[in-house]
Amino acid sequence: MSTEQEIKEMVKEKYAAIANQSKQQNQSSCCGSTCGCSDTNLSVMAEDYASLPGYVPDADLALGCGLPTEFARIKPGDTVVDLGSGAGNDCFVARSIAGDSGRIIGLDMTQAMVDKARENAQKLGFSNVEFLLGDIDNMPIDSGIADVVVSNCVMNLVPDKKKAFTETFRILKPGGHFSISDIVLQGELPEDLRHEAELYAGCISGAVQKEEYLAIIRDAGFVNITTQKERKIDIPNAILAQYLTLEQLRELKRNRIGIFSVTVYAERAAE
Repeated sequence: MSTEQEIKEMVKEKYAAIANQSKQQNQSSCCGSTCGCSDTNLSVMAEDYASLPGYVPDADLALGCGLPTEFARIKPGDTVVDLGSGAGNDCFVARSIAGDSGRIIGLDMTQAMVDKARENAQKLGFSNVEFLLGDIDNMPIDSGIADVVVSNCVMNLVPDKKKAFTETFRILKPGGHFSISDIVLQGELPEDLRHEAELYAGCISGAVQKEEYLAIIRDAGFVNITTQKERKIDIPNAILAQYLTLEQLRELKRNRIGIFSVTVYAERAAE
């Protein structure tokens, strides 16, 4: 896992493996079935979409860590881009708000996920929802096309987060905005946990410090940056004990180290 390309390939492999599993199967293992770490349930990462308009159970693989579309201020007619769209969950929720006059674009780096999302859209008869294959740090999307960008627990998996947010800025219209849910840290995680490849694909070890995360967003040119929601993630001891010493585990439980789900809002200034 020493190069960006190796990290990308590992993430692709793990998410391709779960593309055709059910939500229940993904909930029964680490952050989706992205790590071989027993049957301990780690669905504490995900939040429940079931009450949101436009929710499609077949598109919900329980791989997120927030509800970005709930906070995204989408309006009828908007063009919305979902980064790391998976099986289409957030895209379908976004479409229920943007309506028939809106345009929804999902982008994912895993072909199996794109295929599943397209299949779901076809079943639903949605003509204004499309899914593209591509990387978030090099998007096959025109500049200035999006009114709103959403993403759910994906940016932390991108090795070059600076480029990813620069690309997000590029595809937004002047005056557009994003609402992104992600995993961030407060306090340093032990090296064994940060660099464990399986947990990297499972949302934890790819995260950066919250202050660094917000600084990357500012440096990309965004303004009016706001944390819309923050939630402490409590990882079961049975998982952490595989990578932490007893003292490290006690330190984490004393809240000197924290893993948080955050939903962040930011705007591209109007010209």
